[in-house]
Amino acid sequence: MANEARLYRVSFVNQDKVYEVYVRHVYQSDMWGFIQLEDFVFGSRSELLVDPGEEKLKQEFADVNTCYVPMQAIIRIDEVKTEGVARISEAKGNIAAFPLTPPRKDS
Repeated sequence: MANEARLYRVSFVNQDKVYEVYVRHVYQSDMWGFIQLEDFVFGSRSELLVDPGEEKLKQEFADVNTCYVPMQAIIRIDEVKTEGVARISEAKGNIAAFPLTPPRKDS
């Protein structure tokens, strides 16, 4: 499979919501602790039925070239064969941010 043909489904937590987006490129960012997402893929606009969740994501990422997502916000990354519907859903169940060590107090 050529690099250009690869497609990834990335799920991550953002402000108590789970974002599921499709991108062509996923990298470990030069900024420590971030995953870099590029080339967002959305369904064609010629469809008769419009999904409001996908439309919201299209608008949110319309002018975005590169998105940096904190590593601890990533739920999963899957390489997929076909594009699905990008969506935003409520974070239900036991999805939580990865705990961070609190800063050390110097006395």
